[in-house]
Amino acid sequence: MPRKAKELTSTEVRRLTKRPGLHPVGGVSGLLLQVTASGATSWILRYTTGEMRRSSTGKPYAVRHDMGLGPFPEVTLAQAREDARKKKRKIREGIDPVAERKAAKDATRAAKAKRRTFEQVARECHAVKARDFRSEKHRADWINSLEMHAFPDLGSIPVGDIELPHVKTTLDRIWTTKTETAMRVRGRIESALTFATVSGYRRGENPARWEGNLKEVMPNPSKGRKVRHHRALPWQEVPEFMKALRKREGMGARALEFIIYTAARSGEVRAAKWDEIDLSARVWTIPAERMKAGKAHRVPLSDDAMALLESLPRFEGCDYVLPSTRGRMLSDMSISAVCKRMEVDATPHGFRSSFKDWARARTSYADEVSELALAHVNSDATRAAYARDELLPRRARLMADWARFLNQPTTTGEVVPIREHEA
Repeated sequence: MPRKAKELTSTEVRRLTKRPGLHPVGGVSGLLLQVTASGATSWILRYTTGEMRRSSTGKPYAVRHDMGLGPFPEVTLAQAREDARKKKRKIREGIDPVAERKAAKDATRAAKAKRRTFEQVARECHAVKARDFRSEKHRADWINSLEMHAFPDLGSIPVGDIELPHVKTTLDRIWTTKTETAMRVRGRIESALTFATVSGYRRGENPARWEGNLKEVMPNPSKGRKVRHHRALPWQEVPEFMKALRKREGMGARALEFIIYTAARSGEVRAAKWDEIDLSARVWTIPAERMKAGKAHRVPLSDDAMALLESLPRFEGCDYVLPSTRGRMLSDMSISAVCKRMEVDATPHGFRSSFKDWARARTSYADEVSELALAHVNSDATRAAYARDELLPRRARLMADWARFLNQPTTTGEVVPIREHEA
């Protein structure tokens, strides 16, 4: 039977503070005064719960636990003994005070986490997902849409308290007037709430989920959504437009000319850099991060596109092929303004439609050839082509035919289709 420690007085306990080690103080079995080498003093309750283990030799032994009861002398001898007695009573009842304390801390931490607001969690989610966005613009759009359309209603609400009525009220404000935006906002709210659930900030169903949830209480977005088409110039009128465009001065005009020759998107052309263009191979490779489909895209360059590139000035310290006057990326408005000044009812993006209509009306190329030229990967045929060689030789011939068409006057009378000649 272990020897019972002598019950020390407060004066005797104070004398122990000059002796580093663990000192029994009596009154409650297992109550110790801990004195460190630096002179710090605190109370320790040493106890066992009946849990047994075996040593390397196979001999069973009781697992010992040490629990801190606070610093001395802030916690007095009398207070330490009273606290130790309470803990010992719990141990006799089968309650481990260390495990109980940990559970209480975990519960407090969980409760505090659930008080995190939707805005705090959404911004945390956005920071984690930052590397997944294709561009800085998409990264900014994600959080900006929530700042404008979600945070005013949901931002200050604890994320664990958000329910379907909260989300519905938020979306109702823009569901019929800004349907496309509302659908994106709904998806981003859903992502933020999923992130909150996985992070332990909330439990239960995601109230921003569409199927079997919001779908049942909100109008079908496809019914009220207006499909916006980019205004396009009829393909028959593009050669005459190009003739006038070539007479225009300025980088915006040259950028629009390059857009038409390559059937590329405005953003892809504006961000084009010289190191993406292989002049000897006559190919412009657009990196995956700048492509809508998220896959690198090779653009064969016709004689006219090459001549345009060779005519462009190069500026020291500027990598852009078609920079602004300040050596930065050309703005979208600077290209759109060219169309406005030329008084044509078309957008730069609309010339992609003109190209597609021409390819269908004037050529016998298979549809996937022009689809790949536009970087559309929507069908099994175009996906298979991408898996092979992106139909690059055939696309090169298609773009050469397109450039020849752009150099001729407006076509009138009977149209004779261009036949594709196999290599």
